[in-house]
Amino acid sequence: MKKDTHPDYHFIDVKMTDGTIIKMRSTYGKEGDTLALDIDPTVHPAWTGGTSRLLDAGGRVSKFKKKYEGLGF
Repeated sequence: MKKDTHPDYHFIDVKMTDGTIIKMRSTYGKEGDTLALDIDPTVHPAWTGGTSRLLDAGGRVSKFKKKYEGLGF
């Protein structure tokens, strides 16, 4: 491998939205920096595989169900 082609991995603190702090390796910042998350990865559909409940207030899903409600959808 070539030298100096990969970024430096070091330990940082990741502050979750509920206040808990997790230590992990990252290329973010410097050793010991804190990364505060704005979105909680334990409930966001991007990280849960879409298993969170779909909320739709009069949007596309509601229109589809209303339009095709007698056809078994």
